[in-house]
Amino acid sequence: MIHLPTTQVIFVHNLSLRWQLYFHHRFSDVPFSELCAHLPMSSQKFEWPWLYNFPPFFTLQPNAETRRKQQDAWCQLVLDYFRHKNVYNISITSIRDSSCSLFHNKSISRSANSDLISNVLDELHRRGNLEWIDKQRINARIIWRTPEEWADILFRWARDTGHGNSVCTLYELTDGEDTESEPFHGLDNTILLEALRCLQKRGKAELISDEGVKFLCV
Repeated sequence: MIHLPTTQVIFVHNLSLRWQLYFHHRFSDVPFSELCAHLPMSSQKFEWPWLYNFPPFFTLQPNAETRRKQQDAWCQLVLDYFRHKNVYNISITSIRDSSCSLFHNKSISRSANSDLISNVLDELHRRGNLEWIDKQRINARIIWRTPEEWADILFRWARDTGHGNSVCTLYELTDGEDTESEPFHGLDNTILLEALRCLQKRGKAELISDEGVKFLCV
C-alpha cells in the first residue's frame, strides 16, 4: 500500500500540462499507474478514485504521454469496478449507456464519448484484460485476474482445505457451500476451466471431462 502525504495540486490552463502536473514535483518519481493501482475497495459501495471527479479525465487527451497515463488510469478503474461487482461478462451496449455510471459521472455532468470508451476497451484487449466473446464486439469478458492467478488461488485452497488428491465438480467449486467465502465462488465457468487447465499443465490437477477436477497435492 502506498502512503501519500498531503499533496499540492497544481492548476494550469493547458489541459495536457495540468494532467501531468497534478502533484507536487516531489512525487514525480511515483508512476501514475502505480498510484491508480491502489484504488480503495468497499464491500458495500464502490469507492471512485479522485480522477473520476476530474472533468478532463472524460476527454481523450491529444498528447501521447498524457493519453498513456489516462489509459493506465481508465484501465485500472474498469478492472477495479468489475472486480468489485464480481462481474466477468459485460455488454458493451450497456456500459456505453448513460445509466451505467462507469463512463458517466452525473455529479459533474461528464460522460466519456465513444472514442474514449473504444480506446479504453482496445487497450484492455491489448493488455490481455479483455476478450471479445463475439465477432460483432457486442459482448466481452473482463479478465481482472489472469487464469494463472486463479490457478494459484484454487490450488492453495485445495491444499489448505484437504481437497488435495480428491475430486471436486466444477459446480462445487463455484457454487458449493464450502467455497462461499472464497474469491472463486461464482467464477465464470470459462475462466475456471482456463485456470484448471493451467494447473493441469503444471501437473497439479487433472481435469475430468470438463465437469470435474482432481487436485494433485503432494
